[in-house]
Amino acid sequence: MQFDRLERREFLTLVGGAAAAWPRAARAQQGTLPAIGILDLRSPEAMGDRLRAFRQGLAETGYVEGDNVAIVYRWAENNLDRVPELAADLVGRRVALIYAGGSTNVVLAAKAATATIPVLFAVPEDPVRLGLVTSLARPGGNLTGINFFSTELIAKQLSFLHEMVPRASRIAVFVNPLNVASMEAIERDAPPAARALGLQLEMLRASNSREIDAGFATFAGAPPDALFVATDGFFSSRRVQLVQQAAHHRVAALYSGREYAEIGGLMSYASNIADAFRQGGVYAGRILKGAKPADLPVVQSSKIELVINHQTARMLGLTVPQTLLVAADEVIE
Repeated sequence: MQFDRLERREFLTLVGGAAAAWPRAARAQQGTLPAIGILDLRSPEAMGDRLRAFRQGLAETGYVEGDNVAIVYRWAENNLDRVPELAADLVGRRVALIYAGGSTNVVLAAKAATATIPVLFAVPEDPVRLGLVTSLARPGGNLTGINFFSTELIAKQLSFLHEMVPRASRIAVFVNPLNVASMEAIERDAPPAARALGLQLEMLRASNSREIDAGFATFAGAPPDALFVATDGFFSSRRVQLVQQAAHHRVAALYSGREYAEIGGLMSYASNIADAFRQGGVYAGRILKGAKPADLPVVQSSKIELVINHQTARMLGLTVPQTLLVAADEVIE
């Protein structure tokens, strides 16, 4: 078998790269690397950008998956009933820490599963009110993480939606009844904010794909003037369905995450979740280096962004006010 010079160089590069990867793969399989357990309500298909951000945060502290740290993934595929079993599996594997997300229920399940393994969370509600930590500055137990503001933003979200559709008076709001803490926070905080703007809210509860479709089906008889989709891991995983249904019914909608606007949703106002995951990766790296969750303050996500899809606005026959264009962090043309 003969190689010309270029083929030989490419062959040696391929073999050398593979040889370098073998020790890393072997160490990971033999369990010699510290392991991070990722416990999430969603499926991996919905988490690409967020996982990249988490790995970026790990890299900032010197950890690379498959090199000096392993990551064990446990996806609930939007089935909350599976979460306790998945959490127990990670505890049984003696992972170095658990990163829990997608729903407050997932974090609570991880908390119930272990009082010793560090648990990192990413939640949209006040973690003190949820009973996850004793205080933001001094968490005090085996949990800490990221509080990406969501329910605290409800008044501003409704204000932006009202500014985009000034004639609106009746707003439909999608909430997930299985995400009890988030739903209760929205049902508590949204009505006063709506009354201040002269808006009437109609809560649509959905925890599966069929219930989302059923919620939109109510638009046929009495369509709302606009739609608001609350922060929820399940909704994020069904964002294509939500955006397509909103387009089908030609309803102006504001979402809790830029990933909706990126695929055609009218607008979003929320914390930058990818940045929250990056911060989670940084904290994971610090814990691997010996930091205790009790001593790591809960990070308050500070990157909050307004994203407007100008093309979708035009399709809906909306003229985006100049005030919103100026306020927007990004306008998708």
